[in-house]
Amino acid sequence: MSVMLWVFFILFILFMLALDLLVFQRKAHEIKIKEALLWSGIWIGLALLFNAGIYIWQGKQPALEFLTGYLLEKSLSVDNLFVFLMIFSYFKVPQKYQHEILFWGILGALIFRAGFIVGGITLINKFHWIIYLFGGFLVFTGVKMAFEKDKEMHPEKSLVLRFFNRVLPVAKGETGSRFFIKMAGKWLVTPLFLVLLIVETTDIIFAFDSIPAILAITQKPFIVYTSNVFAILGLRALYFALSGIMKYFHHLHYGLSLILVFVGAKMLLADIFKIPVGISLVVIAGILLVSIFASMRWPKKQV
Repeated sequence: MSVMLWVFFILFILFMLALDLLVFQRKAHEIKIKEALLWSGIWIGLALLFNAGIYIWQGKQPALEFLTGYLLEKSLSVDNLFVFLMIFSYFKVPQKYQHEILFWGILGALIFRAGFIVGGITLINKFHWIIYLFGGFLVFTGVKMAFEKDKEMHPEKSLVLRFFNRVLPVAKGETGSRFFIKMAGKWLVTPLFLVLLIVETTDIIFAFDSIPAILAITQKPFIVYTSNVFAILGLRALYFALSGIMKYFHHLHYGLSLILVFVGAKMLLADIFKIPVGISLVVIAGILLVSIFASMRWPKKQV
């Protein structure tokens, strides 16, 4: 893969992030559904344009792999949205500050996931048997996820939060959108910074599921990373677009667990029967549509 292609892609992503933060989101404000839907459309449109570019320059197979990987990562990232919603609700983070937390959290995720991807591909290339370990882990995670649907989350018990609360001087009271503040000549971290740490840690935990999952689709570094990046970058806008209606997608959780089981089985069967990427795309899309339809057809009973 051309080094220039990597450079062009990274510069483009940095440009879009700078445009988002320094121009469109320069002033902290509450993001309305209309604005969130617009940005969701922009990121999805950019991903599809990129997909078309891969088809033109590299052919049908890489384009199918990108689209399948993108849909897989996008669907798994929906689970992140539920967790982010709980974290922000628990810490009572004003909506106008949530975008900035997600921005820096996702920027960190792009860096950490690059390391996970390189590590995962290197391990599979060097120790082929590890593909079975990844596959078994995904099947286990998928089954576990299905049975932990209503498990409560307790952010205050987070080891990361407890550790940094002890080792870092934390400012009290209203600190606005700042992550660091100077008081009485001393630099302190704000509660908002601690929330950012929890969001970042949560994404790293999710990467343990999502990276092995996409490696079941393709092990081409450029396709794996770019599909991850586009899925993650659209996550902020998707959060604000869906935050008010996510509670209605109560069956989606089962769909995501089934997707993890499917891609895990695909890895376990890799040396016996290779499931074509096109079939994987149809299965993943089908599971998502069925779980969304089931959520609307059989709404959650009010207690």
